[in-house]
Amino acid sequence: MNLDLLFDPLFRIPFLVGLLLAATLPPLGVVLRLRNEWLAALGLAHLAGASGLLGLAVGMPAVLGAPLGAVAGALVKSLGHFSGNTVYAVMILVGWATTLLIASNTSLGSVMGHALVEGQLYFAGGIHLAVAVVVAVLMAVALPWLMPRLVRAQLFPGYEVSNRLPAWQWHVSFDVLAALAMAAGAGSLGLMGAFALVFVPPWVSFRLASNWRAGLWISLGIGLVAYLGAFVCALILDQPFGPVLVAFLVVVAAVAQLFRRR
Repeated sequence: MNLDLLFDPLFRIPFLVGLLLAATLPPLGVVLRLRNEWLAALGLAHLAGASGLLGLAVGMPAVLGAPLGAVAGALVKSLGHFSGNTVYAVMILVGWATTLLIASNTSLGSVMGHALVEGQLYFAGGIHLAVAVVVAVLMAVALPWLMPRLVRAQLFPGYEVSNRLPAWQWHVSFDVLAALAMAAGAGSLGLMGAFALVFVPPWVSFRLASNWRAGLWISLGIGLVAYLGAFVCALILDQPFGPVLVAFLVVVAAVAQLFRRR
């Protein structure tokens, strides 16, 4: 074990990239779980991985190619008036098949395909940090405006129709925001790492929290604690970051379940 790696300047940017994403994805997952669309995280992540790999094949950085597929999937979902998890299951199948086909027919595809699945946080650079900052700022600005409207739409679905509100604006805006966040997460944390941050903390917070605000804070806290623990352990033990992050989140979920029962 080498504790000096924790203070190596080489890992400062990757650490900040992951920290921003760990603070961004769990609150997003809380809204997705409220809407019963938690599978969106995995569906959008698969489309992001496929378009990121396709971008590499034509000479575009993966971090720039990934949002194109995710946003396209979000727009198809919104404009096609799909709801629930079925459309996201189709996205998973499309993204998975496309990723494997590109990986099998390009020179760098196989290597980058594994990187997208396992996560390449330690190789994150300035462009990844810029994308993470943009996503975090968009979330900080848009979510306080979107969240009350999305909660109201879920709890009182007839309110928007009876008052002739332009509900499509906030529904499409949230879908695009979720797509951008998942593309950034998949490009840095890996497909399953990003999905775990969107799925596990909200799942635990829904079982423990007594109100909406508490649920958001619990979800955010779980995401940050799991990320910090995974980053330190993966770096010191020389392990791939994505699987370690997922393992940490699964352990947190198990401990929370025991705590809830007691």
